Amino acid sequence: MTDAVIRPLHAPPPRLMRPSAAMFALYVGAGAFFVFSLYGSDMSLSKLVDGLPNMFRLIGEMFPPSFARIQSIAGAMLETFQMAFAGTVIGVILSVPLAILAARSLSPHPALYYAARWLIALFRTVPDLVWALFFVVTVGLGPFAGMLTLVVDAIGFCGRFFAEAMEETDKGPQEALSALGAGRSEVVFSAVLPAALPSMINSSLFTLEKATRASVVLGLVGAGGIGIELKVAMDLFQYEQAATIIISVFLLVLLVERLSSSLRRLILK
Repeated sequence: MTDAVIRPLHAPPPRLMRPSAAMFALYVGAGAFFVFSLYGSDMSLSKLVDGLPNMFRLIGEMFPPSFARIQSIAGAMLETFQMAFAGTVIGVILSVPLAILAARSLSPHPALYYAARWLIALFRTVPDLVWALFFVVTVGLGPFAGMLTLVVDAIGFCGRFFAEAMEETDKGPQEALSALGAGRSEVVFSAVLPAALPSMINSSLFTLEKATRASVVLGLVGAGGIGIELKVAMDLFQYEQAATIIISVFLLVLLVERLSSSLRRLILK
């Protein structure tokens, strides 16, 4: 009796799909542009290796941290979080009606749909520091300019994700309410928003984390917060105080991220 050779009925699919000619050309073009970008970025390993002793020297001068101005730093940290929290809350509230207009299935008119989309794209694509400069010129130096900047940033971030969350909701309940004679606003508040709420809460909490980190940088252009304290410490070569500020920023961002994660688990479970 001879052993039967067991052959698979169907050959297994290849691990990697063979790309088409167009995709292969796209990969080659992306790789070539990556190499070109390294050249344009003036990448130099020798500069990095030669500069490492300066980095270690700076870190050595930062320790031990100085707590001589801890009260002033604590006040600036509180101001930083106040900017982030207030800007996020206002931005999230303003994002909801704008997101409704930016959702294709909910917008009452194509002109409003495209206008809302373009406005959200504008808020999202212009860098935070540029908005901060605009608001510093408008309302002057201080945390109000930073808060307005974070409001715009939150609208640009939440407006997009809120609109996508609304568009991805189940259309069945919406069609049922419409068949019963419900108006557009009744469909939005009774079917769309409740279904999209978990995703919107998730995006809002991520926005708070993002705003906390961004608010630190805004102080560099005079928009309030701890950033100006860090800039002054570095300009005056007070590296021990700069280390205290950096550690404080790290602890604040870490605390906000931990609280945000805990709230997401509590609300979305």
